[in-house]
Amino acid sequence: MRHHVAGKKLSRSKDQRTALRRVMITQLFTHERIKTTRAKASSIRAQAEKLITLAKNSAKGDDIKKVNARRQADAVLGGAPATVKKLFDDIAPRYENRPGGYTRVYQLGPRLGDAADMVVLELVEE
Repeated sequence: MRHHVAGKKLSRSKDQRTALRRVMITQLFTHERIKTTRAKASSIRAQAEKLITLAKNSAKGDDIKKVNARRQADAVLGGAPATVKKLFDDIAPRYENRPGGYTRVYQLGPRLGDAADMVVLELVEE
């Protein structure tokens, strides 16, 4: 039984899943839109929104909380300082008055090669 088991396995080992999520979230924050399968998009969507919320809430804290939040985001993103800077300086202030729902998923239909459901995961413009 899968009680209280978070996330999807995506037919990968633990290290491969972690690397895949880091790369995809970094690409989402860098390009603000990625085309991927529905399973991968649903597995990274929650973690990306939590990072945006972390960056948004750290703006209200003191200097120690700001540094700690940047370190937490850097740990999740795996050492991508340019992405962390963009997240905290460009993306988070954009959603200052938004209570949640920072990403949107568009259905594209099946992929030609293996009929996997393709989607576009993007950051909501506001």
